Amino acid sequence: MAARGSSTVAKILGYQVLIITVVSLGFGVGGWQKAFSATIGGFAAFIPNLYFALRVAGSAEQDARKVLRSFYVGESVKLLLTVALFMLIFQIPNIEILPLMAGYIAALSVFWFALLMQ
Repeated sequence: MAARGSSTVAKILGYQVLIITVVSLGFGVGGWQKAFSATIGGFAAFIPNLYFALRVAGSAEQDARKVLRSFYVGESVKLLLTVALFMLIFQIPNIEILPLMAGYIAALSVFWFALLMQ
């Protein structure tokens, strides 16, 4: 069961990278700044999700309390990491907000599509 779960997580993370690439290439038609903004927006979603996946996967063989604690800590750190990444991103000059948010939302939407496909 754990192998299937980690396989699903790996697929979701892979699909996130794929959708970030597609969205970035789409915005690339409008120039490199739009493509860059979409890319960092996507990775502002991907990096915290990667952290969370690694955190929870590392606790898969533990008892239920430790798994639950790992889940809550992982989700809390994921939210703080997202805030920190956006704080850093907004320090970059000439960031395009629309592509940034499109990349972020597109990367997050992978979870919804993954749920629909199962």
